[in-house]
Amino acid sequence: MPGIDETREFIPVGIALLTVSDTRTEADDKSGRILADRVREAGHRLVVQRIVPDEVDKIKTELEAWIGDPEVDVVIATGGTGVTGRDVTPEAFHAVYEKEIPGFGEIFRMVSYEKIRTSTIQSRATAGVANGTFLFALPGSPGACKDAWDEILRYQLDYRQRPCNLVELMPRLKERERRQAG
Repeated sequence: MPGIDETREFIPVGIALLTVSDTRTEADDKSGRILADRVREAGHRLVVQRIVPDEVDKIKTELEAWIGDPEVDVVIATGGTGVTGRDVTPEAFHAVYEKEIPGFGEIFRMVSYEKIRTSTIQSRATAGVANGTFLFALPGSPGACKDAWDEILRYQLDYRQRPCNLVELMPRLKERERRQAG
């Protein structure tokens, strides 16, 4: 039966939050605040939170630092996933992915469609894996961040979620590297 299996122990993960914006500050970053609150409420560790401008190199620099940090298991970014000229978050994410998780964007747009109908085609939400770290890029709107967390991430980042979840895969994300080194 799908859902939370209360017989399993919750395993907190380390999460880094990135807001991609040319205009947001800590004082007015509603989406970043929403995600930070939800991360903490769920029992996870908020390892770091930053704001960077909509520039591929600056986004990549943060991603590369965080995927190299053993305290960071998951990176969640908000902003820059649209189709305008300044929206470059997916390009930065794709530049560091080892594997893409296309189902995340598909499910996000399905969830979003229920609320904003066809406007969801403007979202290029994406997810993938790099160096054993899960990476998620969400739209910048507070509603989109709530939807992504409440409908997808809170479950997939909960070890108790059945029939499966991303947390139980974490120890296996670097299997290939270990096999090649051994």
